[in-house]
Formats: sequence, C-alpha cells, structure tokens
Amino acid sequence: MRLPWFTALVHGPSMAPTLRHGDRIFVRRVGTARPGDVVVGCFRSRPGLLVVKRVARAEAGGWWLTGDNPFGSDDSEVYGPADVIGRVTFRWWPQPVRLRRGAA
Repeated sequence: MRLPWFTALVHGPSMAPTLRHGDRIFVRRVGTARPGDVVVGCFRSRPGLLVVKRVARAEAGGWWLTGDNPFGSDDSEVYGPADVIGRVTFRWWPQPVRLRRGAA
C-alpha cells in the first residue's frame, strides 16, 4: 500500500530562495497541480530523475515546471513537460514552514 504522502530531500539551488539545498520537505501525492504550486515531478525526457520545481502551466498533457532560481535551474526549458508526483506542503527541516502557492 502506498501512503498518500512522503518526505524528500532538496538537492541543488534551483528552488532558492523558497527551498535550499539540504531542506527536508513533506510531499502529498497528487496527479494534478495548479500554477504556482511547488511540486515533486519527473521530466518525461529524464525518467527516474525526481525534481522539485514550481508549476508554471499545463503543457501537452503534462506540466511546465520551472525553478525559482533563474541562474541555477534546469527545468522544462531544458527537459520539456513533466508529470507531477506530489505537491510540496511544507518544509519540516531545518525550520518548519508551510509552503503556499506562489507566483508562477
């Protein structure tokens, strides 16, 4: 049985300043999202690579994902559409913070 949630560790600077390398996040499994949501996804061109990105828009049956850091993010500009695995609900370490929908 798969639980409806999981935890993940953020790697890299692509979501700074919202999330930083080493942050631990709590993720609720969902198959859909809305623009502005921070999600865990998988690019169709890179199966097996899980990423933490922000939803920009729906795109060709998938989602266009972008990083918050324009100088340190490989996102849908490079890899194309992605599938959403879950929505990040809060960061639980190093300091608990609830994530809210932001600007896409």
